[in-house]
Formats: sequence, C-alpha cells, structure tokens
Amino acid sequence: MGVNEGIMEWIQSIDIKILTGLRDVFNSPWLDKPMMFISKLGDSGFLWIALAVIFFLVGNKKKPWRGWGILLAASLGANALLCNVVLKPMVGRIRPYDLLGYEVLVSHLSDFSFPSGHTSASFAGATAIYAMNKKWGIAAFVFATLMGFSRLYLGVHFPTDVLVGAFLGWAMASITIIVFKRCTSENKCRIKSN
Repeated sequence: MGVNEGIMEWIQSIDIKILTGLRDVFNSPWLDKPMMFISKLGDSGFLWIALAVIFFLVGNKKKPWRGWGILLAASLGANALLCNVVLKPMVGRIRPYDLLGYEVLVSHLSDFSFPSGHTSASFAGATAIYAMNKKWGIAAFVFATLMGFSRLYLGVHFPTDVLVGAFLGWAMASITIIVFKRCTSENKCRIKSN
C-alpha cells in the first residue's frame, strides 16, 4: 500500500467514525422531516437559482438587485462546473450508504459523493449574498450550514464531502466576486438596471 492509499484509508476511517457518531447522536424522528425539507431545497440548486432569478427580475435603477442576481448565478455556475462536472466524476467516491449498507430516508442518488453539491452550492450562494448584503448573508450562511448538516444527518455524504464542498463553494464564489467587481468597476461588462 502506497502513502497516498494509506492516507486515503485513514481519512475514510475518520469519516466513517464521525458520520456514524453524528447519526447515532442526532438520529431522531422529529428531525427527519425538517432535515429532508432543508435538503430538498438544495436539489439541483433550486433555492439559490430561484433567488438569482428573483433578484434579477426585481432589480431596477433604485435597487441594484439585477446585478445581485447575475453575481449569484455566476457564482453558482462556477461552483457547479468545478464540483459537479469536474470533481465528482474525477474522484468517484462511493456514497456512504452504499459503502456501509444502511437505509436512508431519501432516494439513492446516481452521482458520486465527493464533494457535496448541495453544500457547495449553498456556500457559494451564501458567499455571494454576503458580498451584497451582510445581514442576508449571515442568514444564508446559517442556512448553508444547516444544508451541510442535513446531508450528514441523511447519511448521503461523508464529513469531508461536506467540509470540502463548503470550502469550494466559498472559494468559487469569492473568485467570482473578485472578477465581477473588477469587471463592473472597469465598465467592461456594465450591468444596466433598465
């Protein structure tokens, strides 16, 4: 066994211990439906895409929300390309319920586990919103954290899937924000409000 394989096995064993511990501690019938609901809001980035569309549609000269919608959509798009198109197929990590053989409350998923797409999209969305409005951003980060927890609670991701997903979502949105600000401040891609 090579060094890389040994490290990966060690990470996997820690992931399994943390995930099974979390599921043992928090597993409760009264949490099942709220966790399923939170997780469902993240399916295909639904909540964040809906917010981007709403921001874009209600924006006008007095409210800069059109730009907010574009920034949110761009952050989500950059994140989806990295996480869902590049990393998931490249890493090919099996879902924890397939590896450990336990039942889950949601349908089995057809894609790979690493990184968590729900979590990465949520942190990308929260980072973009925070850049636009700090109060809304704090609420969005609380929701993004709940999203990550819901994915662990439901047993569809390992802890490192969620942690790396959160980091990647934040990083991709942060890069998008820098490009967006530079682009708009230099009038290279002016966003007109009407």
